[in-house]
Amino acid sequence: MTDILEKKFSASFSGQTVIACLAENTNFSKQQLKQFMQKGTVWLQTNQQQKPTRVRRAKKTLAIDDVLFFYFNTRILATTIPNPTLIADKVNFSVWYKPKRVLCQGSKWGDHTTINRWIETNYKFNNKTRPAIIVHRLDKATDGLILIAHNKQYAKKITQAFSSKNIVKIYQALVQGHFTSQITYQQPIDDKDATSHVSLINYDKEKNCSLLKIQIETGRKHQIRKHLSQAGFPIIGDRLYGETTVVDLQLTAIYLEIKLDNITYQFSLADNY
Repeated sequence: MTDILEKKFSASFSGQTVIACLAENTNFSKQQLKQFMQKGTVWLQTNQQQKPTRVRRAKKTLAIDDVLFFYFNTRILATTIPNPTLIADKVNFSVWYKPKRVLCQGSKWGDHTTINRWIETNYKFNNKTRPAIIVHRLDKATDGLILIAHNKQYAKKITQAFSSKNIVKIYQALVQGHFTSQITYQQPIDDKDATSHVSLINYDKEKNCSLLKIQIETGRKHQIRKHLSQAGFPIIGDRLYGETTVVDLQLTAIYLEIKLDNITYQFSLADNY
């Protein structure tokens, strides 16, 4: 069996189902294809001017001009992730502990290793499933608290709270070296403003490493990792901006505070772990 396969094909006739079209154009069984679809490997383009979107409903019917894209990768399909943990359920949104190795964004090859898809397919709130919408992200290598919206209205509200800075995000990081003071780093990232407030929690003289508290005002990609590395304090386990290591990235999102509908919500990882 081919380990990696990319295919593009159209329906043989108007009204053909997605699963029939896939079975006709691949060597996989319908049961296998249904499993692949649930993992996000199949995309549908219904108009040449529109971007393809994932399709999971096997019996969805196709128009003659519709185009299916099939992305098969054995390694990605076999990938598993540790289970996220529910911290707080606020009905319209929830707060989770995202373990390391869990993604916040899928790829064309699948999305079953993302936290939102895991929630939709593996977790029931009072015996019912809910849509799970990503409203902010943590790096794959970073663990900690993350907000998930359960409807478009609250996804918009949470996004607006982030944009208007009605949110507090605090992290802990274990870094190499002796960090001795409280510093605010404001070096731009990708030509965009970026602000990180860093203070010392504890210094281990024997290991020459410092446990830091970081509060960020912006959420640029790899912001904390870049700021600390540039300052000479790379996070332990950072394969991108530090030294090559077998240790996991020592960076955790430990506190979230957000104001929604004039209510301030506070969530701390220390209360649960």
